[in-house]
Amino acid sequence: MKLLASCTSAYEARAALDAGADIIDIKNPAEGSLGAQPPWVIAEILAASQMAPVSVALGDLAYQPGTAALAAYGAACFDVSYFKAGLRGVRDQAEAINLLTAIVTAVRSAGRAGVVVASGYADFARFAGIRPKEVVEAAIESRCAMVMLDTAFKDRGGLFDVLSQTELRAFVDCGHAHGLGVALAGSLREHHIELLHSLDVDVIGVRGSICESNGRHNAIVPARVRRFAAAAHAAPTYGPSRQGV
Repeated sequence: MKLLASCTSAYEARAALDAGADIIDIKNPAEGSLGAQPPWVIAEILAASQMAPVSVALGDLAYQPGTAALAAYGAACFDVSYFKAGLRGVRDQAEAINLLTAIVTAVRSAGRAGVVVASGYADFARFAGIRPKEVVEAAIESRCAMVMLDTAFKDRGGLFDVLSQTELRAFVDCGHAHGLGVALAGSLREHHIELLHSLDVDVIGVRGSICESNGRHNAIVPARVRRFAAAAHAAPTYGPSRQGV
């Protein structure tokens, strides 16, 4: 299981990599769960990432396929491995497919082979969003290679407070059954890692838990990253093992 550490600066990226993070995720917590950073910040973090895989959050996107495609094309000007598209503003599966297809097309038009990640929200019911299963189905139709669940809101607990283990397992299994990589995020804590191993997740994404006082707007603490990475990389005590994405 790989650890994705969300970073807001070159300093944080270097610290996270030195502490064992596998993927550096560039995002802006001030603009939402999958808030986007401006190009100059992306460039600075990439320069500090020591050739490690890098993920870029495109934003908690409205249903504006043209705008999303332009954002994706701009992000594809950088040599990044993952493009995370938050399906925040889509009203149904058809809109999700249209939005994701525009993003995939933009990335490919820029000559990039990076992975487009269809990112849904576990707390979709709070804003009439699409369900996890619809996220997977939209990813398949739009030729994304990976799916993810995060939480849009951070005021009522994390991922495991919003969805049950059974619901999360169904999401992971559905993604894997269709050959997709699967990532989970959303206020994950160290005590969740054994359960995440049992769900056979490919990538776990963290921000708040590796920051001072668990505050996602605070600075990353290398010791917290180190503990998370060690637990994520440890052999699971039960359940199947897979190669990460």
